[in-house]
Order: sequence, then structure tokens, then C-alpha cells
Amino acid sequence: MTDATKRRTEIAIPSGEAIARGAAILRAGGLVAMPTETVYGLAGDATSERAVAAIYAAKERPVFNPLIAHVLDIEAARAEALFDADALALAQAFWPGPLTLIAPAAPQSRISLLARAGLGSVALRAPSHPAARALIGAAGVPLVAPSANRSGRVSPTLAAHVLADLDGRVDLILDAGPTKLGVESTIVACLDGAPRLLRHGAITLEAIEAVLGRTLGAHEPAPGAAPLAPGLLASHYAPRAALRLEARDAAPVEAALDFGGALAGSTAGARLDLSPTSDLVEAAANLFAFLRTLDETGLSMIAAAPIPETGLGAAINDRLRRAAAPRGTP
Repeated sequence: MTDATKRRTEIAIPSGEAIARGAAILRAGGLVAMPTETVYGLAGDATSERAVAAIYAAKERPVFNPLIAHVLDIEAARAEALFDADALALAQAFWPGPLTLIAPAAPQSRISLLARAGLGSVALRAPSHPAARALIGAAGVPLVAPSANRSGRVSPTLAAHVLADLDGRVDLILDAGPTKLGVESTIVACLDGAPRLLRHGAITLEAIEAVLGRTLGAHEPAPGAAPLAPGLLASHYAPRAALRLEARDAAPVEAALDFGGALAGSTAGARLDLSPTSDLVEAAANLFAFLRTLDETGLSMIAAAPIPETGLGAAINDRLRRAAAPRGTP
């Protein structure tokens, strides 16, 4: 919404008219809280970096954890990710339902880099709640939908919980009463031929292993690394070029990752400004794409301008510090 402080969030039962209104909001880059069978999710267009950044801002999320993209079915999921035989078997057994699958992103995947936290994988789920499915279908795009609460607070199972946390921060709440399960989806990674349970949830480990016909491998996250999925630590995207933080200037042999024009007068070999107007939501939306673009210039160093530690600036700085850390260190 353009000015969340000036009006309260609308609440509506998920009628056909409300679903259509919610879909229009999503296509315009707005946010809609939708019920799922697990908890209420804060939905935004998964293909829009700006919409995803708005979700992080609304939740006051301290770091850019990957977000789950919600789709209607296996066909839609396979347009976004490369499913191996294990992923396909699990999707056929448990979708629609409370299972999230992580798989390599397809070359043509539309899921935004920010939603993927810059990773080469993507988290996907096909929810079973009729209101969520209607909204996804009407929007015509995958929807990221982390729990509709401020970061660190209890996940919402009622529309009233969403309103208490996000009134004025979301355009519409679709109120379908209490959620059925009240716990988050189970997450399984299918990335390397050895499926791993990443998060316990509404579908049991035993049920998953019964479908696969074998025991799931244990996941051992790298110490201090960025999350691969909610509730998990693993490797994260870092540029090949070294990253220099808090840069006040940039040399011709460096690429400049600017903010607010701070490095506009430098002699950098290349320069991209995350937000010429110092808009942190715009900066977050551009972060991963701009890092990749500057990395592709072949310059050996990226000089990053200072980012304020307020709002989304804290999350941007967290990701930049991780990317700048010496390789192989926590």
C-alpha cells in the first residue's frame, strides 16, 4: 500500500469478489494475508522483487531468509524448479498439502532472486486451502507467503492475529476462520539425489520415508551460513569478486554497488545504484540482481556504499557482510 499509516487494513471473507480484489492487489505489487491449511500467510507476487521486498519490510524480517513460493499443482511447480524422481513422488503423494519441496531452480524460473535469497534453489508448495488456491489461481502467478506476523512473533492461525501484528502493513486480509493444522509445512530438500528433512511440520517424517522407501539423510548446515529455507542453515550466494563494505570511493578496477548516489563521483569501472533515492525497499529488491550483474563484469572487487542500519537496511547489511566474509569461515 502506498501509505500504510493512513488507513487500516481491510478484512473480508474469501468470497469470489474478495478473491478477485485480492488478486488485483497482488498483481499491482500489494500484499494480501491469506489463509492456508497451516497458518495465515503474507502473500505477495513471487515474481516481483519489489513485492518480495515489501514482505520483508512489513514483517521487519532481520535477514533475507528464502521464502516459499505457493503454486497450484505439480505442473506449475515444474515450470519453476527441476524435480527429480524423489521430488515428483513426494509431490504426487502430498500435494496439495503441507509439504514444501526445495529443488534446483529451473533456468526459466520466474521466482525472484530476493525470494530465493540469491540461491540457485527454490522452495515450492501447493497448499490445499480453497481460499489460498483460489487466490493463486486468480493472481496468475506463484505467491510467496511467509507467516503473516512480524518477525519473531507467534505464527497466526486467525485473521485477528494477522490484524494485531500487521494492521496498516497489508492491503487485505482474507478471513476464513481458524486454520486447520496450525503448524508450518514440512520441508524436504531434493537437491542432490539424497532427500533431506529440513524442517519437521504437519507431514511426519515416517510418512515421507514411506513414500520414498528409504530413510532420509540428515542435514548438517554450515556454521554461520545463511538459511537455505525457513528453519535451516546452509550455503548462500556470494559473488566471485571480493566485496569491500562501507566504501566511500571506488577505483577503476572496482565495480561500485552504490546507494543514494554516494559513489556517483567515483572512477569505478562499473556502477549500479541500489536506490538513487535511498529507498531501502527498492534497494532490497535490487540487491541480488545487482550483485550478480556487477560480478559478471569480471572486475575482481565490488565496493559497496554504506547502507543505514535501519529498517530493511539491517537485512541488506546482513547479506552483504555474509557475502564479504572470507570463503570457508563462519
